[in-house]
Amino acid sequence: MSFKRPIVKYSDGKSHSVHDEIVTEFPLTIYVNDQEFATMVCTPSHFDEMVVGFLASEGVIRFIDDIKKMTIDTDKGFAYVELHSQQNTNQQYYSKRFIGSCCGKSRQFYFHNDVKTAKTSTSKTTITAEQCITLMNEMQDNSLVFKETGGVHNAALCTPDDMIVYHTDIGRHNALDKLYGHCLINRIPVRDKILVFSGRISSEVLTKAAKIGVGIILSKSAPTDLAISLAEDLNITAVGFIRGSSFNIYSHPERVTAQTAK
Repeated sequence: MSFKRPIVKYSDGKSHSVHDEIVTEFPLTIYVNDQEFATMVCTPSHFDEMVVGFLASEGVIRFIDDIKKMTIDTDKGFAYVELHSQQNTNQQYYSKRFIGSCCGKSRQFYFHNDVKTAKTSTSKTTITAEQCITLMNEMQDNSLVFKETGGVHNAALCTPDDMIVYHTDIGRHNALDKLYGHCLINRIPVRDKILVFSGRISSEVLTKAAKIGVGIILSKSAPTDLAISLAEDLNITAVGFIRGSSFNIYSHPERVTAQTAK
């Protein structure tokens, strides 16, 4: 997921040659029932989980059993997905777009298909302040690729007491799709789980959390105003700026049983 490259480093008024660890960026084009659906730029790992999670978040599938066959050609960068049914991929509902490693392109991303795939949370899960801080620290401690390259986002799916699965990717949405796909493939219920995330909580990230079905999202960074509005509407607890022994609760604070660590 990374490679060493010679660079010139400047520090304290001097420059010198070093080898730096650079994160890998890989394009993967997805075909659904022989029709090109999307091209994703991603970290080349856990392709199956990412494709399954992405298709679920787009509303193309609901369950892993909707997929009849999936083939990943890692040499050429293609994923071929055959569904049991003929899925309508009309561009009126699915925007055939280039999904890069940065944030979403515009709010139109949410207006059509996301309306039917984003779920209002019914989670009864609660978490203590100490658990919020512990889970964030645990995810950060596992972020080896970020420590080497500084070029990826990290995401984990957790219970209040433990981390279930962790993924990393150059694209924040890809990291979340990998988690979603892992849950679908392994038939892991998500309503009682917690999403822990390294990046800011944008409206796109909050929508992804709603599609996955979690009721709590924890981040070391800030939310946007639209993300907070969506979190309020979708009954999701958004916690940001988890750093050291402090954090901010932006929506539905009733799920956090203590707002400061002991």
